[in-house]
Amino acid sequence: MSELLIVGFDKPTDADRVLSDLNRLRREYLIDLADAVVAIRDPDGKVHIKQSISMVGHGASYGALSGALWGTLIGLLFLNPLAGLALGSAVGAGTGALSGSLVDYGIDDDFIREIGDTLTPDSSALFLLIRKVQPEKVLAELEGYSGRVLRSSLSPEDEAKLQAVLVKEQTTIPSSERTAA
Repeated sequence: MSELLIVGFDKPTDADRVLSDLNRLRREYLIDLADAVVAIRDPDGKVHIKQSISMVGHGASYGALSGALWGTLIGLLFLNPLAGLALGSAVGAGTGALSGSLVDYGIDDDFIREIGDTLTPDSSALFLLIRKVQPEKVLAELEGYSGRVLRSSLSPEDEAKLQAVLVKEQTTIPSSERTAA
């Protein structure tokens, strides 16, 4: 079962930075994201949504491949497989892109806009749909981002751990104290 997590940030660039770090952790197999969305509210109050998975691109590529296959097969019947390949690819890509634009995958877009409208101007939020996670390793990477959990389907204990990590200040030792030690 997937967990929903929404984290708000005071800076408009922080949600993108955290998502970049999470994508790095995904490549290390420490987290498996079903969906991730960044919502940014600009100083004028307009909400911009950045989807991490483009269904239009997926639909167009799948449609082009299946259209090319079917176009070639039908073209063979009429002794012109190259024309069938070209026509099938074009028609398949167009219909795939259209169907991809009509599909909503993962986190509901209306829900994202609803939460995005509650953000303060010049801030951002990160929406995550998490399949699996190695919590200790991922929490260590997120330390000090100064975010706040807006909503989650985590247990109260896990949510408290995450919130504690997000607000933990990264402590630095002043150079005068480092030389004295």
